[in-house]
Amino acid sequence: MVDLDVQVDLDVQLPTPFDPFSEAEDSDAPGAKEYVHIRVQQRNGKKCLTTVQGLKKDFSYGKILKDLKKEFCCNGNVVQDKELGKIIQLQGDQRKNVSQFLVQAGLVKKDHIKLHGF
Repeated sequence: MVDLDVQVDLDVQLPTPFDPFSEAEDSDAPGAKEYVHIRVQQRNGKKCLTTVQGLKKDFSYGKILKDLKKEFCCNGNVVQDKELGKIIQLQGDQRKNVSQFLVQAGLVKKDHIKLHGF
């Protein structure tokens, strides 16, 4: 009968919970991770509505809306929401046009724009 007393050292690392918001809390820059959300909402039939939210509060929403309407030949308005602040609404699916316009005008960086919708 052989009696073996063997100890094995294993480097086992237990997984730690991942917090996806830890980066945003670490950065000291105000608004470093704030995005501009561009969404499309289906209305009745083939009609749809494009909404833009998350622009900085010091921008003149009226002037931005005027330029967007003139550039894309569509109607639109600015809506005041209790929780989300000011939202720009445009007729039609203008997601790609609006994102290109905001980047070219220098209002938002391309990596701070989130496109949503079908």
